[in-house]
Amino acid sequence: MTATAQTLRPPSRTLMFLEGRAIHEFGAFLGALPLLSLAPRGDGHPVLVFPGLVASDASTRALRSFLTSKGYAASGWRQGRNYGLREGVQHAMVDLVQELSDKHGRRISLVGWSLGGLYARQLAKMMPARVRQVITLGSPFAGDPRSTNAWRVYEWASGRKSDEVDPQFGGELAVPPPVPTTAIFSRTDGVCAWQGCMEKTGAQTESIEVESSHCGMGHHPAAVYAVADRLAQKEGQWRPFDRSGWRSMVYPDPHR
Repeated sequence: MTATAQTLRPPSRTLMFLEGRAIHEFGAFLGALPLLSLAPRGDGHPVLVFPGLVASDASTRALRSFLTSKGYAASGWRQGRNYGLREGVQHAMVDLVQELSDKHGRRISLVGWSLGGLYARQLAKMMPARVRQVITLGSPFAGDPRSTNAWRVYEWASGRKSDEVDPQFGGELAVPPPVPTTAIFSRTDGVCAWQGCMEKTGAQTESIEVESSHCGMGHHPAAVYAVADRLAQKEGQWRPFDRSGWRSMVYPDPHR
């Protein structure tokens, strides 16, 4: 664990209180659908979307419906509420990645919100031949588990310690997958310390900043557009997110 990870503090009570704006962000998503329709269309490849802690596929329905409208074969994780890595969860996720990849005869993109993003990263490390790219939304892979306001909920829901790492599930969380990886994060995240949700910039890794709550990130218009933009890239031709033009007003430099 790095010194940075050790010293990260959870978001303030003020930011946690402001998570209520997720409701208004959903309204903004609905209002922005005409503009979001201008996002690039996909090539039909399968996209598997993982929900956050104690959330279910219902929480990602808006995002998946939008991705379906853009031409993707979008799927939920099909395991009810996400109570952490309880018995059988890991094997079920591995089986689903294999199933969707085989069904479509193509590599699959993994999109994960919060805890779901940790799953996406680890699955990509285990199955790189089946995974096309990974996109995380407010996922705290680079910080200490206690740098979030949700670690107690995780321990209660999963029955596991928040810092317990399964070496057979992809290894070290902070190590990026061997596939193109995008981390979407917000400095106003009220659940996870934003520094722990950023990816190191590399040949096929990047971070994209949006101004969003944690609980609304999966349907925040800026985050949804960024997801669509990343997924629309041709396989094998990944490039970093372009912040030129109008995008510079919506997506600040994450390393400023």
